[in-house]
Amino acid sequence: MEKAMRDFIKVMKALSDPNRVKMVKLLQRRVLCVCEIQEALGLGQSTTSKHLKILEEAGLITYLKEGLWVNYRLADGARNPYAASLLGNLRHWLEEDPAVEALVARLPEINREIICGG
Repeated sequence: MEKAMRDFIKVMKALSDPNRVKMVKLLQRRVLCVCEIQEALGLGQSTTSKHLKILEEAGLITYLKEGLWVNYRLADGARNPYAASLLGNLRHWLEEDPAVEALVARLPEINREIICGG
């Protein structure tokens, strides 16, 4: 299979899970650490980490270690043109989905200093 097809399939598979789509929608709003994403979605740490790894391998998100924190953010799309295209479209998609609206509404109360004990 050609690289272009592999890249496309990787992005499509990464976005085929509702929790991963929700993670991307949250990261459109702000940079988040694992514990903040866990709190927002009500997932366990290992499940959250697995989802983040899939999104990162697809070129949809990236992370940066800053002191004690590992901060996740949306990727710039440079690694995968399909990721770039879908991230651009996903900014406008699902904004009125009830699950996405509920997550976004909770985001201001999710504070890493309190949740993660940092």
